[in-house]
Amino acid sequence: MRRLFGTDGVRGVANTYPMTTEIAMQIGRGIAFLVKETGHRSRIVIGKDTRVSCYMIENALAAGICSMGVNVLLVGPLPTPGIAFITTSMRADAGVVISASHNPFQDNGIKIFSRDGFKLPDEQEADIEDLIFSQKMAALRPVADDVGKAVRIDDARGRYVVFLKHTFPKKYTLDDFHIVLDCANGATYGVAPHVFEELGAKVTAIGVAPDGKNINHECGALYPKLIAEKVRATGADLGIALDGDGDRVIICDEKGDVVNGDHIMAICAADLMSRKKLRKKTLVTTVMSNMGLEVAMQRLGGKMVRTKVGDRYVVEEMRKNKYNFGGEQSGHLIFLEHNTTGDGILAALQILSIMIKQRKPLSELASIMEPFPQVLKNVRTSKRLDIDLIPGFRDRIENIEQEIGTDGRILVRASGTEPVIRVMVEGKEYDTINTMGDELCEIVRKADAY
Repeated sequence: MRRLFGTDGVRGVANTYPMTTEIAMQIGRGIAFLVKETGHRSRIVIGKDTRVSCYMIENALAAGICSMGVNVLLVGPLPTPGIAFITTSMRADAGVVISASHNPFQDNGIKIFSRDGFKLPDEQEADIEDLIFSQKMAALRPVADDVGKAVRIDDARGRYVVFLKHTFPKKYTLDDFHIVLDCANGATYGVAPHVFEELGAKVTAIGVAPDGKNINHECGALYPKLIAEKVRATGADLGIALDGDGDRVIICDEKGDVVNGDHIMAICAADLMSRKKLRKKTLVTTVMSNMGLEVAMQRLGGKMVRTKVGDRYVVEEMRKNKYNFGGEQSGHLIFLEHNTTGDGILAALQILSIMIKQRKPLSELASIMEPFPQVLKNVRTSKRLDIDLIPGFRDRIENIEQEIGTDGRILVRASGTEPVIRVMVEGKEYDTINTMGDELCEIVRKADAY
C-alpha cells in the first residue's frame, strides 16, 4: 500500500500532508540514502517550477539530502525534461523536480529521476517510503566533513537551451516562422523563447511573467484556446502551448485549430516510419488515445501498443521492448533517442522540422488522422472515491459498453494526482456519447454528495 507516492511522484496541496517541509526533508534523506556510495561524494540535482511554495520545499529537500552527506546541485526554475537532461549531463546520482505539472499553483509535488535520467521505479519509491516510516535513517547522521553542501548551477538554462537546439536539424532554420508561444507562467518561461528565437523564429510570447501564483492559470497546454485566438489575431504560422513544468505540449495550426497529442504522434510516427527510424514500426501510447490514431498507424503499416495512463508507463513499455517513440493524448511526447522523458519544447521542434521538410502547413499534416468523436469529462470530488464502490456504477458502464459495441470505447478512472474522476467515451455519434458521459458524471456527483 503506497503512502506517499502516486502515479507521478508525491503530490498534494503545498504545506499540507504529504507536501510538507517535514516530509520533503525526509524524502531528501531517503533519496540520499539510496544513492550514497562509499568513497564517492554523491550529488543530487534539484530543480523546480515557478510556484511560490517551491522555495520552502527546495530548502527542505536540500537540507535532508545534505544531512545524509550528499551534495546538492541547485538549478532553479527549469522544465522537468531539463532536469532529467542536467542529471545525466552532469553525471549526478539523481535528479529531483519540485512541480505539480499542470495543477494549480496551490498544489505541488516531488518527482525523482535516477542517474540515467529515467523516473525512479515504483520499487525504489517504495524503498524511500519504507526508510521514512520505519525510522531506519534516524541514527544515520554524518558530522563534520561528512555533511553535504549545496551549490547553485547558474548556467543550467543555457546548457538545456543548447541541448534542445542540437535536436533540431542543423540544415534548417525557423527564419520564416512566426510562432505564438505560451509558457503557462511556468518553468519554460526562461528557456522556450530563447530556443525558438535563436533558431530564427519571430516569437510572440505569452505566459512568461510568473509571479508564483499564476502558473497554469487560464493559460498553457490546458487552455489552448488562448494560443488559438492569438494565432488568428496575429496571422502566426502556429501556436505552441506548454504546461507548467514543460513536459507536455499542445499545438494549434495556422487556422487556430487545436492539434492535440494524438495528432502530433501520428505526424511524427509517419515521419519516423518514412525514414525507417520508428523501431519495430510501433508507437506506444495509453488507453486514452483516440481510436483514430490506431487506424492511422495501421494505414501507415505500423501498429500501436497501449499502456495505462501516465507517461512513466509509456516509457517503461518503450524501454522494456526497445521502442523509441511514444506519448499521450495530453501532449507528453517521448523521443527516447533525444531525451528520457516527455519534453514539450523538443516535441514542438520535431513538428517544425517536419513542416519544413515537407513544405506543408500544420493543418495539412494534421489531416493524417481522422479522430473518432470523443468526450472527456472530469468530475472533481470532495474526497477520493473508489469507483468500484459507487452503487450501480460498474453495471451502467457495462451497459454502455454493450450499447457502443466495437464502434467505440469507454474508460473511467480516478486521477492518480488529484481528487478527480475522469470519464472518456468514444463512438460514432457525438450526441450519444456525450449523453452517456454526462450520465456517468452525474452518478459520480451523487455518490460524492452522500
